[in-house]
Amino acid sequence: MSKKQYFVIILILGALSTISPFSIDMYLPGFPSIAKNLGTDIANVQLSLTSYLIGIAIGQLFYGPLLDRFGRKKPLYVGLIIYVLASIACAYTTNVENLIIMRFFQAIGGCAGMVAAQAMVRDVFPVNKTAQAMALLMLVIAVSPMIAPTLGGYVTAHYSWNTVFLILASITLVIIVASYFFLPDGATPDNEISLRPNQVVKKYVEVTKNRQFLVYMLIGGIAGAAPFAYISGSADVFMNIYQVSEQQYGWIFALLATAMIGSTQLNHILLKKFSSEQIIKVALTYQTIIGFIMILGVWNNWLNVYTLITLMFVFLTGHGLCNPNAAALTLAPFSRNAGSAAAMMGSMRMAMGGVVSAAVSIFHNDTASPMVIMMSFCAIGGLLTLIVDTYLKKTERKRKALEEEQHSMAI
Repeated sequence: MSKKQYFVIILILGALSTISPFSIDMYLPGFPSIAKNLGTDIANVQLSLTSYLIGIAIGQLFYGPLLDRFGRKKPLYVGLIIYVLASIACAYTTNVENLIIMRFFQAIGGCAGMVAAQAMVRDVFPVNKTAQAMALLMLVIAVSPMIAPTLGGYVTAHYSWNTVFLILASITLVIIVASYFFLPDGATPDNEISLRPNQVVKKYVEVTKNRQFLVYMLIGGIAGAAPFAYISGSADVFMNIYQVSEQQYGWIFALLATAMIGSTQLNHILLKKFSSEQIIKVALTYQTIIGFIMILGVWNNWLNVYTLITLMFVFLTGHGLCNPNAAALTLAPFSRNAGSAAAMMGSMRMAMGGVVSAAVSIFHNDTASPMVIMMSFCAIGGLLTLIVDTYLKKTERKRKALEEEQHSMAI
């Protein structure tokens, strides 16, 4: 493979991977405009984000088997066409109920790109290049939250929120054409793979029997949902409460995205001296402390826009430390069924994100309280899960040691 081919393939796979992140982040600056234009309130517009996250959670569980059964490209094309049609429907919707429904179908289609891109990295590149290619994809995904809201802010300010969805549809059409002409086919279809629901469910049930998987999937899912509380509530908090413009909000979002990106890079250095478990515990502990400070600050009106941004920046660094380590520990027990485990992990995170973003919408009260409270609860929930698991492990070890001692005494 020439350098040019390598670059083109990485570029297309990166574009496929960023369809969903862009779909989540790019329309956020338009929340106030959407609410005004559709004659509703921010709380209902936030539910369109919830429906998107639920769509991704469901879609990931289905695309894994489909991509193995029919090959990579056919399910990919079907998914992306669904995405384009749903995006156009979002642009021309006249009520928030249709927007919520179409966002669900947009997610069902869009997550095909995310799942297919990760599968094709393993298909297209040799083993010694896979990690490098995956790292480049992760970097592209990490950078997208810096670009999408800023771009969305300018588009909304100078055109309209509807234009954001038309741009997303147009970009995806270009990606479909590029994938058809320049992307290799990847793995061939495997007719032996069963798509019977009972067989698919059986694989997922087998995965959940592993205790380490369950514990760290819960920790990653609960704690990893905190950014979705921030994503869901931040447009209302910054643009309606603190009165920043669409463009300013885009730059604030980009700044806070660097907290997660920078701490993810710091994680590589920390792993040389500390275990993943230690890093997760410290990250969740200081997130919990910062969360309580944010709650107190908002409750007592102590925070201005700058102090809130500062506290949220520190809080979100914890996500960059906790998320990759929880993912590594979740998937560590598997040599077989790794695909099913990864799909369940991703689905759990998006489902929890949907629950949290829905809670921010339900408890909307024209303050920052729902956002910071849900962010804090996510950190607390993750930390409590870790503490309970540690306690149960210690109890189990003591019980086994006592049984061994009693057995040796009996002998």
